[in-house]
Amino acid sequence: MDRLLSMRVFQRVIDDGGFAAAARSLELSPAAVTRLIGDLESHLGARLVQRTTRKISLTDAGQRYLESVRGILREIDDAEAAAVASTRELQGTLHILSTPVLATHLLAPRIARWREMHPGVTLDIVVDPFPQHRVEAFDVSFLLLEDGIDLNVVARPLAHTDLIVCASPRYVKRAGTPLRPEDLANHQYLKFPWQQSTGHSARRFRLQSRDGSEATVEIDMPVAVQSASFDVLYRATLEGAGVAALSTALVAPHIESGALVHLLPDWIFGRFTIYAALPSRKLLPARTRAFLDFLSAPAPAPARRAPAPSTPNSNRTGG
Repeated sequence: MDRLLSMRVFQRVIDDGGFAAAARSLELSPAAVTRLIGDLESHLGARLVQRTTRKISLTDAGQRYLESVRGILREIDDAEAAAVASTRELQGTLHILSTPVLATHLLAPRIARWREMHPGVTLDIVVDPFPQHRVEAFDVSFLLLEDGIDLNVVARPLAHTDLIVCASPRYVKRAGTPLRPEDLANHQYLKFPWQQSTGHSARRFRLQSRDGSEATVEIDMPVAVQSASFDVLYRATLEGAGVAALSTALVAPHIESGALVHLLPDWIFGRFTIYAALPSRKLLPARTRAFLDFLSAPAPAPARRAPAPSTPNSNRTGG
């Protein structure tokens, strides 16, 4: 019995939801799939799968075995990918799906450096404001979510990010620096439509303590601009139009360069996670792994004057 093949077939049967579907994916006959699973169960001396005419389900032994099998196969695939990557230049096309804000502010600034490192890999980037249900069709998808990912995919957190209160030096010089959350009542609010709770005033700006305590404070602020586009509010903030809640992952370089000022550092608007979502039924190509490792490295700081954003669209999280 080929134990490695049997393990891969077992995993595929569960992932694809049946023997026939797994046979099609693996280009094997249904009889061969059935035989391999039977041989595996005989070898282990335990039933792994309960079969009915309509569906399959894992036994307790099957559930425990599947968890171990996934780890074993992942390590084998990782070892093979590392060996291949070390002996030849990465090649091919990397199909990427991303929200607009991450495509513009996370991916685009790093494309030139990626091409210098891996000229044999072409990046095909598709932008979608609501990409959650298309991730299976791409090598990797980039999402920005507050409450975690609830999809049948492998989701790797790339970075955790706080929404922090920002303004430009020009605005702060004109309007003053808020020293307490309550001081924001005298400032102009650059607002995303989703930045309010149900039943709350459209002017309400809700902050929470950054130290992890339950402390919160709500302030009524005059709304100067409202837009669902991160780039609109991001640019308006840079130009001194008011105060906005923006993601540290996207604006930290501009704070370091002096283009933006971080206000009220003990308070945040909320916490989000940038996820790299990977198809659950595909092996991870070496080029995908290399790209994720590349994005995990710190980005260089931009020039002091931030370039104009290239697209007016964004997703609901706004950064």
